[in-house]
Amino acid sequence: MRRAALLALAAPLVMAQAKPVLVPDVSERDINIVYSFTGAELLLFGAILYPGGRAPNDSDADIVVVVKGPTQRILVREKQKVAGIWVNAARMRYQSAPSFYAIASSRPIDQLVDDRTRAIYELGLDSLQLSPSVTAPDQEQQRFVRGLVDLKQRAGLYYEAPGAVEITDKVLYRARVAIPARVPVGRFTAETFLIRDGHVIAAAVKDITIRKSGFERFVARSAEHRQFTYGLVAVALSVAFGWAAGWVARRV
Repeated sequence: MRRAALLALAAPLVMAQAKPVLVPDVSERDINIVYSFTGAELLLFGAILYPGGRAPNDSDADIVVVVKGPTQRILVREKQKVAGIWVNAARMRYQSAPSFYAIASSRPIDQLVDDRTRAIYELGLDSLQLSPSVTAPDQEQQRFVRGLVDLKQRAGLYYEAPGAVEITDKVLYRARVAIPARVPVGRFTAETFLIRDGHVIAAAVKDITIRKSGFERFVARSAEHRQFTYGLVAVALSVAFGWAAGWVARRV
């Protein structure tokens, strides 16, 4: 009886150890933004460690990589044309929209998991959990979500890259994610998911920090922590440049 009880208790541990493990990494964990920053390209790579050190032959595994920026509050306004003039009409505020979102996968997401799993892990632009601050009819919420995603996509801050993950011998994987020049600063996460037969069977996370460097960092910190002084300096510089431009124009 005691032996049977010990086996029953050890069974979950054995099953947990029998699951694959992801060992991910990124090419850059710290990205510095300077005046000449035109964007960057992250290489996300890693290995799938299977129990016993050998990949199974019965089914293929897929990899999905999601890079997210820090969440932020966003106000989305809908414009309407009134008497030939575009004016702000309805609006929707979101409490936790990612400032950057990129997803790369070995196959299209809708071929890997169902809608419920996509919603749980936020796999795909149509599965983001944006947390609206007010309740609204589903049709209205979906309209604003589509508008927000469209704006972010135009800015290069949201995008999907199906088929961008390469898997070698069912063990090694790699994917490239483009970081645009307009990327916000803060702590980012690179999440990697191992999917098989419609289920997420392993996941891992790596942190990435994007920060301003040099003069850009000085300006950003001054604007955040010394607003009054920053405002005075900005006005003084504007006056000085205006005076200099006028002086040059009079001499020409």
